[in-house]
Amino acid sequence: MQDALWKMPAAAQAEAVRRAEVSAVELVDSHLDRIAEVNPTMNAVTQLLAERAREAAAQTDRRRAAGEPLGPLAGVPFTVKESTAVEGVPTTFGTERFRDLVASADAPPVARLRAAGAIPLGHSNIPTLILAGMHTRSELFGDTVNPWDSGRTSGGSSGGDAVAVATGMAALGLGNDSGGSVRIPAQFCGVAGLKPSTGRFPADHRVLGPDDPGPASQFLVTDGPLARSVGDLRLVYEVLAGTDPRDPRAVPVPAYGEPLPGRVKVAVVADPGGHGVHPTIRGAVATAADALRDAGYDVREERDVPRMDETLDAYGRITVTEFAPTWPVVRKLLGKGGDRYIEMTMEQTPPASADEFMKLMGTWMSIRRSWAEFLDAYPLLLGPVFTEPPVEPGLESRDRTGRDRVGSGMRLCTASSFVGVPAVAVPTGVADGLPAGVQIIGRAFREDLCLDAAQAIEDRLGVLTPVDPRVGGRAESPRKHERPLRTEGA
Repeated sequence: MQDALWKMPAAAQAEAVRRAEVSAVELVDSHLDRIAEVNPTMNAVTQLLAERAREAAAQTDRRRAAGEPLGPLAGVPFTVKESTAVEGVPTTFGTERFRDLVASADAPPVARLRAAGAIPLGHSNIPTLILAGMHTRSELFGDTVNPWDSGRTSGGSSGGDAVAVATGMAALGLGNDSGGSVRIPAQFCGVAGLKPSTGRFPADHRVLGPDDPGPASQFLVTDGPLARSVGDLRLVYEVLAGTDPRDPRAVPVPAYGEPLPGRVKVAVVADPGGHGVHPTIRGAVATAADALRDAGYDVREERDVPRMDETLDAYGRITVTEFAPTWPVVRKLLGKGGDRYIEMTMEQTPPASADEFMKLMGTWMSIRRSWAEFLDAYPLLLGPVFTEPPVEPGLESRDRTGRDRVGSGMRLCTASSFVGVPAVAVPTGVADGLPAGVQIIGRAFREDLCLDAAQAIEDRLGVLTPVDPRVGGRAESPRKHERPLRTEGA
């Protein structure tokens, strides 16, 4: 059984530990061996916490031997995005400037996962400062490689977690999402990902100092898990949901709502905004729609989602306005080349004046209302995560055309983040050697409905991972910026 441990779903891993079928130490060691095997090629895990993980696993085994109850994620290894705090470990944001920024405490979702018995194996790679683009390439750690095709991006900004989960280096990944940063790498790497409603999971993003960020960052950024199965996502969802005094935004809404009467209506929008969608992705949406019909859902084609172009404009103006005062400092941290993605964004979308910003805040509420009315008629929305298959690494930073193409591709992720509703990304299969997938978007605080629908799709279409890396193309030659894996004490 030892050789197969890293391949097991997280729920099965925890059950095996609780039943004493395997030890937590064996489970952790299996994943550490897998990291040693594939991470030199994938470059997804950045700061490895091997000894800490083994000690945590040994403690779990001692508790089990003493007859103490173990949590729902007992012994399950997970990775944590480089921008999320793990006590005693640098929160580097992938940049040299913060390589020694040691966290004094776990971020709330890390603490919740630990309390449920899960064990952090290490940090995972991100684009520098989460701002250098969609592709996971950091100044400090280099490029993370898509395990399906090294000539395609793994996505981001939670790309390291997606690759670690897809290749079996971790059973779970903890990322965050403000416009697709969990869902896009999930699609590109063939795993599942959850972006919760704003206020569902407690968080504390005061990593760089004592001050809280502005309203856009407070509302848009949500922590979210990645896993190889929808069942594992559900398990983590139940662990992460709740309140915490560190986050007054988190609300005590039950994790499961009342059942809806009759067949659940699903609106299908294959081309949100009417800006075009690749045939492969249109096919994935159609395949998922057929799976939901087969499962008994009332699936109906709809022309579009509410106010897409207006939403994208408001999202851009609000975020740029909030970000603009810090841009001169951030630009220096990103460095030459790393600043191109944001530079092009700033050139295209100028900051708003105070009066304009106040009007934009009203527009934000109006758009949220329009979406609430849409989701009142259709409790679920089925659409693309990214409207193309995985693109080449760094396309969004190459030129304005590439930036606009990527911005358009992620538009449904941007819109659903802007209105604060939950979404689950789920694979639908493989097309031309690359994973394809869709997202299920739901009413606020009805993650349960999204997970139910995603489970119905997975039950009919199967899971794609874990996979062994398929090395080729760009990964055959050394990456110019690759750095060695950091371990404790490095």
